[in-house]
Amino acid sequence: MAHLRESSEKALKLLRTLPRVQIGNLRPNPNSKQNDKRGRAQHGGDKHGAGNKGSGQRQNFMRLGYETGNQPFYLRFPYEPYYKGHHMRRQYPPISMLQLQVLIDTDRIDASQPIDIATLCNSGLLSLKPAEMQYGFQLTDDGLDNFKAKINIEVQHASEAVIAAVERNGGVIRTAYYDPRSLHILANPKKWFAKGIPIPQRMLPPQDAAEYYTDAKNRGYLANPEEISKDRLVLAQKYGYVLPRIEDDADYEMLTAAKNARQLFHGLEPGWLINLVDKTIVKLKTT
Repeated sequence: MAHLRESSEKALKLLRTLPRVQIGNLRPNPNSKQNDKRGRAQHGGDKHGAGNKGSGQRQNFMRLGYETGNQPFYLRFPYEPYYKGHHMRRQYPPISMLQLQVLIDTDRIDASQPIDIATLCNSGLLSLKPAEMQYGFQLTDDGLDNFKAKINIEVQHASEAVIAAVERNGGVIRTAYYDPRSLHILANPKKWFAKGIPIPQRMLPPQDAAEYYTDAKNRGYLANPEEISKDRLVLAQKYGYVLPRIEDDADYEMLTAAKNARQLFHGLEPGWLINLVDKTIVKLKTT
């Protein structure tokens, strides 16, 4: 009992000497409070990674290719001649033989009429953007073995296998060049006709494209027709099929329909004016 009495007296004496619990006495537990600032060095992350002073720390954005004093990327690596003028190269969006067959089977394209850029764009599933250096369509060989349509088609680029597949079915294929203004018209003919402007002439291909469109092997629209006839036979012998005679075909007029070098639309001559309101054609008066 004497021991308990001494302990209680000692505790009461300690309470009398300790100060009362007040706001000034309160302290957080050790390591319970964390520093809000992150990062290292003097500013502790309050600059949000932008550093302290300088052009990179303010909202004056640097020019394209500038690397804050370092040697730029385009100078650190050797020159590649392949990419010279790549932004000016003509592009040809691809259309596969399978896509073309599906468009014909679903009546998006009428195979009984000649097919050109205007026909492909009017299908509603294909588009052409001349502003992005797209100069027409190229017909690729995907679905080559399943292509069964007999067509008269005009594209801007086609391989030898594609040409053989079209001609094996009794069709006709032709590669032709269109200048950017003509492509804008063909991509949306209705918009052009609504302007009430006469149909312009198509420009001839530039020097770097003239060789392709004058070659009979490419079925160029500027090639000699006699050379094309000879090359049709050569290609048939090479791929081992019997070339159908177009002269004996019931669709002879459709298969032989072709534009001249300055014509944009089938059946419409340059200089004619199309009136969509009155549904009339104002033809150029010749003397």
